[in-house]
Amino acid sequence: MDDTPRYTVRVVAERVGVPTATLRSWSQRYGVGPPQHIPGRHRLYSDIDVAVVHHMCELIAGGSRPRSAARLAIESMTPPRGDAGSVVTAATSLDPAALGRTLEAHLRHFGVVDTWDLLVRPAFSAVVELQERSGGCIEVEHMLSWTVARALQRVQLAPAGAPISAVLACTADETHVLGLEALRAALGERGYGALMLGARVPVTALLDALDRVAHPATVVLWSQTAATADADAVRAVAARTEVLLAGSGWDSVESGGAGERVTTLGAALDRWPAR
Repeated sequence: MDDTPRYTVRVVAERVGVPTATLRSWSQRYGVGPPQHIPGRHRLYSDIDVAVVHHMCELIAGGSRPRSAARLAIESMTPPRGDAGSVVTAATSLDPAALGRTLEAHLRHFGVVDTWDLLVRPAFSAVVELQERSGGCIEVEHMLSWTVARALQRVQLAPAGAPISAVLACTADETHVLGLEALRAALGERGYGALMLGARVPVTALLDALDRVAHPATVVLWSQTAATADADAVRAVAARTEVLLAGSGWDSVESGGAGERVTTLGAALDRWPAR
């Protein structure tokens, strides 16, 4: 069953025979329907959401109260929260389809931060342990990285017209971009615009991007290892705007107070509160 948002509330109302006002009420009161909604966007239902509404209608017709029917219908379709084992199994089986479905369902129901902290990071830790024991599994790590990036990139962008509030970039010699993909997705989930520049961004290009952003934007600069942590780049960017230093590469590098260290996705998101 597809978890992709695609149907407007009007279409769902016609399919299940329930007024649109009732569907909106069920969504607000019981959480039945799209699990996340950002002002300014249409609320779109997936096939799974439609199935939950159908099931709720059947339970109500059978005599259940709406609140109980909503709870039972949601529980019947909600994936388990934080089941990192299923991610590791799909990754080690080199099954990107199953892995993608698991990640996207978890993202949709529990959001980016929970998916990153409860699924993605534990899965990578497990793969690293396998590599240390066997000396292999490089292909598993690469497939896992690609599939996670693809799932994060499918999280909707901020609404059209939202100002760019963050510029996300790796240092000039850094190729690891997955942490920034997670931050971009989390910002989009909260309705904040972000400019993703990706891997290997020269400081001159980063400064040029800041010149072209219409509103003041915080720069998040990623470095995975000390070899790619460029303190001079931090000072150059910090002369123009606020800089957050993300990634373990900054742990042993002194930036002279030019940037602020953030060590978790949640800590980085503190700059952009949910709204």
